[in-house]
Amino acid sequence: MNILLIAVGKTDLNSISHLCDDYFKRIKRYINFEFKIIKDIKTTAKTNESIQKKLEGEKILSELSSSDFVVLLDEKAKEFTSREFASFLEKQMNMSTKNLIFVIGGAYGFSQEVYDRANLKFSLSQMTFSHQIIRIIFAEQLYRAFTIINNEPYHHD
Repeated sequence: MNILLIAVGKTDLNSISHLCDDYFKRIKRYINFEFKIIKDIKTTAKTNESIQKKLEGEKILSELSSSDFVVLLDEKAKEFTSREFASFLEKQMNMSTKNLIFVIGGAYGFSQEVYDRANLKFSLSQMTFSHQIIRIIFAEQLYRAFTIINNEPYHHD
């Protein structure tokens, strides 16, 4: 299985980039993993929230194929515990999912077209995090899930 994390917009904080890179390296010990940044949309005074979401959505959708299993990280969706997330990943591997794609939207979330394409939506918290910070939180949880799957001592109940 291949895992791709797509995020809208680059981070302007080196500390976030360094932490993400550290977790991405750890994850690659377990699975084929890639991180892709969708460039920010150039906005003008006439670019409202719905137009920005639509333009970001078009870019996200252009990265997907029809056979990809797409998971949106959305604060309004169902929450998973770390063990439930590990179980979800293990199930996807057992089902021979070829490409598992996780998507972090921009500041305003996702367009309806992206929601319609998603196979699953889940939340890492009911709290709202910046689309930059959530990268670290997700990367850590993805790493944690693989340590759970492999019965390693990183996770404590």
